[in-house]
Amino acid sequence: MKKSERLHQMLRFINQKQHFTLKDLMQEFQISKRTALRDVESLEEMGAPIYVEYGRYGGYRLLNEVQLPPISFNSQEVYALYFAIQALRSFSNLPFQASFQSIHEKFMDKVSDRQKEDIEKMQNKVSFQHTVQIRDSRYLDVLLLASIENQVLRITYQRGKQVSKRDIQPIRIRFKKGFWYCQAYDMTKEAYRVFRCDRIQTAESTNLKPTKLLNEDTIHDPQELWTPSQKAVSFKCLITDHGIERAQLESFPSIKIKHELGKTYLLGWYEPHELDFIVSYFASFGKSLQVIEPIQLKEKLKKYYQALIDHIE
Repeated sequence: MKKSERLHQMLRFINQKQHFTLKDLMQEFQISKRTALRDVESLEEMGAPIYVEYGRYGGYRLLNEVQLPPISFNSQEVYALYFAIQALRSFSNLPFQASFQSIHEKFMDKVSDRQKEDIEKMQNKVSFQHTVQIRDSRYLDVLLLASIENQVLRITYQRGKQVSKRDIQPIRIRFKKGFWYCQAYDMTKEAYRVFRCDRIQTAESTNLKPTKLLNEDTIHDPQELWTPSQKAVSFKCLITDHGIERAQLESFPSIKIKHELGKTYLLGWYEPHELDFIVSYFASFGKSLQVIEPIQLKEKLKKYYQALIDHIE
């Protein structure tokens, strides 16, 4: 990192901390004590109102906030941002109704002429294969804000011809295979569920208290929250290397890969009402997966294959 770039980042860093030590700068920017001292002197020369605090808990303190310079990006950062923006092409819905075209135009307006030329060259050298959003999801912003603010929503959820009212506490939203999904705690069923966002017909705030089970200090991955019910069925499958790739490509909270004595297994559980889904999921593995247990799942998978054969004939 160039010194000028490091000093700009350092200004932002000390603006946030107000009180800091040389050790803070050394750890944050991976620099030596000598370099940290020189950088503090350079910041003072630039006009940053820094004064020294002596004593056991001494260090440096910022008298008042510094007017920060505009954010500038080097060429590598500009190209990285351009690649990230291309991912937005796939979405007809984005949280807060941001549009790809608007973001793209503003971005291209700010880069230098040289960087524009390089980006145009990259467009002819790099191909982006997008997963296109299949259906609109009207309440992405509502769901996202509720997950951030720890709110409970009352939604109308339509699955096929069945319509139900549910009180949910959104945890996070994710995009997968053309659909937006909302991981949430279903207050009505007292269980963790995944809702397809395009099936949410209405969503409004409630005064219901959020569940205490969602403790952000102890839970870092919402997948930790998915636990089997007493009726859940455990399974064990033998998979090949190709099967491992398939499982990694489309993973689920209830399914894990385990290596044991030179073999690889797919272990997990499913709820009784999820049997048809699990069967179609395992069928997509073809010969790269072999169900070991339970017997019910093996028989159901055989019937699934037989139904396909009968359909072809």
